Amino acid sequence: MEFRRKIYRRGSSFETTIPMPLLFALDMKKKHNIVFKFNQKENRWYIEFEEARGAA
Repeated sequence: MEFRRKIYRRGSSFETTIPMPLLFALDMKKKHNIVFKFNQKENRWYIEFEEARGAA
């Protein structure tokens, strides 16, 4: 499976959206962070999801 996302300019930065098929396993009632990791040796990007820690 392959996803292509457009990168668009928003103010002084660039943005993109996360495709819903990548989010299927997340409990959308909870807040999450997406973590982008770059493996320099393999020259590849990886993404991970983590549950956001709520402020009490």
